[in-house]
Amino acid sequence: MERIKLLHGGGGEAMQELISDVIKNLSLTKVEGGIGLDALDDSATIPFGDKHLVFTTDAYTVKPLFFHGGDIGRLSVSGTINDLAVMGAKPIALASSFVIGEGLPFEDLRKITKSMNQVCKEVPVPIITGDTKVMEDLDMIITTSGIGLTEKPILDSGMRPGDRIIVNGTLGDHGMAIMAQREGISFETELRSDCAQLWGLIKKILRYEIHAMKDPTRGGLANALNEMAEKSKSGVLLYEDQIPMKDEVLAASEMLGIDPLSVANEGKAIIVTSENDTEKILETMKKTRLGRDASIIGEVTEKDKGRVIMETRIGGRKILSKPAGDPVPRVC
Repeated sequence: MERIKLLHGGGGEAMQELISDVIKNLSLTKVEGGIGLDALDDSATIPFGDKHLVFTTDAYTVKPLFFHGGDIGRLSVSGTINDLAVMGAKPIALASSFVIGEGLPFEDLRKITKSMNQVCKEVPVPIITGDTKVMEDLDMIITTSGIGLTEKPILDSGMRPGDRIIVNGTLGDHGMAIMAQREGISFETELRSDCAQLWGLIKKILRYEIHAMKDPTRGGLANALNEMAEKSKSGVLLYEDQIPMKDEVLAASEMLGIDPLSVANEGKAIIVTSENDTEKILETMKKTRLGRDASIIGEVTEKDKGRVIMETRIGGRKILSKPAGDPVPRVC
């Protein structure tokens, strides 16, 4: 009998197969006129007068619960806000459910909920409902749902030939920080997760022409860009020498044999914009804390439809394939 493996939860090809198997058993997957489960975007939408309610949900599990740059509480709230933000939606309210492992110290739970509150106050967005369960043989799982509002949702399938691709900062920070912490690898400067909510940044650029956005979490940049290329039936040309990445991330990935472009990010967005507005968006982002390392990393092409081609630092080209799954499990 075929059984589910850890690989099926890590993004990439294996997870896509799992989701496809689940979806084919569901006949009602969207509200009329809205974006539903079958779109496999960061959120779904519900038409609401002349606007759209945007709705998302996600379960978060990370080991360790506390890591350099954050904890599972900050992760859960930031991740849900970001799923709304990349759809162009202002966060309105959140719901959160805890499955708490028997034996978890009360003080740890207090720290986690305080972290959640801190992120909520940054937006601001309230947590208005939730649920709690306690089970044996686990640390903690948080499921967070969110609703937002937008006049026009931004899909991850909207890229067009000639568009430019921007990321708001260095890639691979979250996945490699957790992996380095697990393996006891230290550097002269501490490798920290990029875990952060992005609504404050994204709302500043919504006045410009943005064709697509995506949150490159599980499976990282490689998974996210491949999905965007497949859905839009466009090609992507990626410039390796323009991808912002910290030296510590590169060093850790080399030591561990992990491609940093295939690991989760938790404070980054892929923004696909018209060529005319690219420099304006970049200038706006660089004035913010979470966008100061923003960079144009590639362009959308008519060639190589549905594929991501990376122009290497030495001038060659190679296919950047979708990973089978996130090589660093339990990071988000």
